[in-house]
Amino acid sequence: MASNIIVARGGVEYVPPVSLAFWRWLTVFVILMPFFFEEIFKKKKQFKFEAPKLFFLGLTGCGICGAFPFIAGMSTTMANMGIIYTSSPIFIIILSVLFFKDKINFSRVMGLILCLLGVLIIICKGDLSYLINFKFTSGDLWMLGAAIGWAIYSIFLINWKSSFSLMARFTLIAFFGAISLFPFYIIEESFFFNTEFNNNFLFWVLFAAISPGIIAFTLYTKVQKYVGASLAGFTLYIFSIYSAIYGIVLFDESLLTFHYYGAALVFIGVYLARKIVR
Repeated sequence: MASNIIVARGGVEYVPPVSLAFWRWLTVFVILMPFFFEEIFKKKKQFKFEAPKLFFLGLTGCGICGAFPFIAGMSTTMANMGIIYTSSPIFIIILSVLFFKDKINFSRVMGLILCLLGVLIIICKGDLSYLINFKFTSGDLWMLGAAIGWAIYSIFLINWKSSFSLMARFTLIAFFGAISLFPFYIIEESFFFNTEFNNNFLFWVLFAAISPGIIAFTLYTKVQKYVGASLAGFTLYIFSIYSAIYGIVLFDESLLTFHYYGAALVFIGVYLARKIVR
């Protein structure tokens, strides 16, 4: 999932944001459909019944969460994106409690607080004055929309039961995600940016479709089945640690003391939140 930040910051330099999101999810659908066509075809009646819910999941999970981070990446920093996206688990907990009566107790609240502190330490490099001087841009609002969209997608994904297998349903979600993005893709092409279909386009679309697309969404859905929506949302805090690792491996950034402190708090927080499930 953390590799999506790489796409949001690097991919939009070569492919317009909505175009990247649209072609990403269309590619996911094209890759998966041959493997699950038979199941989907056999369940035509169930498809008609579930289509509105599948469209809603495609709109929130692939449309909003697909395009908004890419748009945000054009006018904000990775630090801002990281801070704002960590609000998503909070929205997940609130919505789960309000709409699906999910239980929340002191242990999970403490875990949430420790995770937030850990992420903030990593992002501000251990210097609190960094947060005081933080400057927000229009891209931050797009990122906030993505965080809320992911929260909505997460809670309805687990609470709406489906007659399709996990991967068949994901194939259909990707299909509806591409459909929800298509009108905005046409608007972007007509009035804002033109997509250049070259090697850079091919690389970023395939990378976005496979790593933060098929692999991340599939694993996240499996995690939700075992631990529930609100606890699965805590993976976004570990996501911040992996983002730092990507910076070290790909961009020669240094591993400093505050990384260790931040990571320790995140893992302790996730442990406390996980502990109450057993």
